[in-house]
Amino acid sequence: MTTSIRKEATTISNTVDRQVINNVNHYHIRRIHRLRLQDVRERTGLYYIEGLRFVSQAIARGVSIETLVVSRPLLKHPYAQRLIHQQQRIGTLVLEVTPAVLHSLSLVDDPQGIGAVVRQRWEPLQHIKVGEELCWIAHQFVRLPGNLGSILRTSEAVGGAGVILLDDTTDPYDPAVVRATMGAIFAQRFVRTNVAEFARWKQQHECMLVGTSPQATQDYHSTVYRRPTILLMGEERKGLTADLQALCDTMVRIPMVGQSDSLNLAIATSLLLYEVFNQRRMQVI
Repeated sequence: MTTSIRKEATTISNTVDRQVINNVNHYHIRRIHRLRLQDVRERTGLYYIEGLRFVSQAIARGVSIETLVVSRPLLKHPYAQRLIHQQQRIGTLVLEVTPAVLHSLSLVDDPQGIGAVVRQRWEPLQHIKVGEELCWIAHQFVRLPGNLGSILRTSEAVGGAGVILLDDTTDPYDPAVVRATMGAIFAQRFVRTNVAEFARWKQQHECMLVGTSPQATQDYHSTVYRRPTILLMGEERKGLTADLQALCDTMVRIPMVGQSDSLNLAIATSLLLYEVFNQRRMQVI
């Protein structure tokens, strides 16, 4: 290839690469919009994140970036430019869009000029080998996305391994859940299974399964949480079902002296997580 032809090809390539999408009905933009729907997320195995903090944490944790969405007029941090160049070098699709198009994809007021389509990470229950991690959390039917997001954030803060979901509707990749985790989602592991399979797995691994109930006689603070520990938390309105309570090695209660008969699910889970965490810390000291 002659020098002039090579320069012309480079110019054409750069022009194509830097083409800015200004239409919210563009194929790629409509595709990202559809990731707000749970059935689309489940079918594609993808979800959308936004903001420099989320994108940089996803990359640092080895999450697969399928598409990077960039609006250069909104980019204010020099690290963002380095991140974009890095992703371009490894072949990630980078879509340049106008601020208006980026805002159309965003669920926040300040999308910071960058977002990404990333791949979900799930593990089959039979591949989970419990060991020295702090604990796992098992849930059935977390109905409020904010609760699940807060639980994941607390779990990451104390070194929890992740969440085992005992239903097929709770979605940790819901945009509201992802936002509430503040990036902790990338450090958590996810399993989806059913109660019967979970019961068999629990017996094989001899886990200490701890459930909660206002009627339990044992105080959560006086319980010794031995490894490996799994905290089994009920859904917001009804708590643990009878069959799930029957699986537990220990049922504990969180004492209350006010008029309320229960705590918010995220708060109750966080209390137990920090109790396990503090017991482990005392063992080290």
